[in-house]
Amino acid sequence: MHFDTLSVHAGNDIDPGTGAIRRPLVMANSYALPDDPSTLSWSDFGTPLYTRNGGANQGWLEEKLTLLETAGAPGNVDAVALASGVAALHAVFFTFLRSGDHVVSSDVTYVAVFRLLTELLPAKYGITATLVDSSDPEAVRAAIRPETALVHIETPANPTTRITDVAAVAEIAHAAGALLSVDATFATPVLQRPLELGADLVVHSLTKYVNGHGDAMGGAIIGDRALTDRVRAEAMVNVGGAISPFNAWLIMRGAVTLPLRMRQHCANAQAVAEFLEADPRIAYVAYPGLPSHPQHALAARTMSGFGGMLAFAVRGDADTQNRFVAALTVVTSAVSLGHDESLIVHVAGDDERAGSYPEPFRTWGHLRLSVGLEDPGDLIADLTQALDSLEP
Repeated sequence: MHFDTLSVHAGNDIDPGTGAIRRPLVMANSYALPDDPSTLSWSDFGTPLYTRNGGANQGWLEEKLTLLETAGAPGNVDAVALASGVAALHAVFFTFLRSGDHVVSSDVTYVAVFRLLTELLPAKYGITATLVDSSDPEAVRAAIRPETALVHIETPANPTTRITDVAAVAEIAHAAGALLSVDATFATPVLQRPLELGADLVVHSLTKYVNGHGDAMGGAIIGDRALTDRVRAEAMVNVGGAISPFNAWLIMRGAVTLPLRMRQHCANAQAVAEFLEADPRIAYVAYPGLPSHPQHALAARTMSGFGGMLAFAVRGDADTQNRFVAALTVVTSAVSLGHDESLIVHVAGDDERAGSYPEPFRTWGHLRLSVGLEDPGDLIADLTQALDSLEP
């Protein structure tokens, strides 16, 4: 099936109990046991027992995610849905790393990954990490050690939108006997499917684009079933980061329109980025769809679209950035991304991860803009009036 058709039908079926043509919301936390449960393992995730081990809505969502991530050809690929994107990222590290292991990671990552790799995992478990510019495959290769067990990249990266060549890094990781995990939250399966490029595991914050409506949290890990079964056994059943049935139901409903929404996000972001880059009051714009982006050619070659995320700064100090945000009326000042509405957040140049950001980010700070589904003319008009309120 075409991806658009899969997004509608994958994971859905007629409910045998009611005849409803949509999967129901199953809020039970327990499931009926067989007459003789003595042979069951209470940590089993293959038999419906307890929603922490896997619930009905979670399973249907996982079916949809697997088919979307594999374009309808799952083979032996499976998905694990968890309570949040950070729960999914933690599950990868918790499952596949042991004391003494080493990780090579993108130096620009989601802040929770940065803290896990630089503070929590080293202090608690003796796991070390080397953070590198993953857009340079040779930097990744140089960071590999004999004890490297995992390479983790984020592409496009949050917040700089840096692009990494997944296939090149996969070759390096596998030559060293390491797994490659890719956080593809910004791209979604619509724009890039890292498993097809050699990645072992793909991580998504379902809270963002896959849900798309800002009303549910979830995360997912997709990969070979032998790997995802380990995640279920170790990080889901025994750590307890299971997704709630209601959130799984909401995310499954939101995913139906994912390809439609991503096309609009991409088109709107391109228009907004071009507008901002042409305005002399803007210090810089980072968006993969602009020829000025350092990895524009790589993004064009490896992705089917440039995404809905961009970063920029108004010329001026932190107070200037804040006054610009306060003057916006269509764009909402809030964290998160991938919602139907446009969201913007100001981060100063002394952010704890700023040392890994490109120079303009350190000089000016940045405004991370998640471009929504509004009319692009209205978004540009809103940005214009906010700029005019600072300097006509």
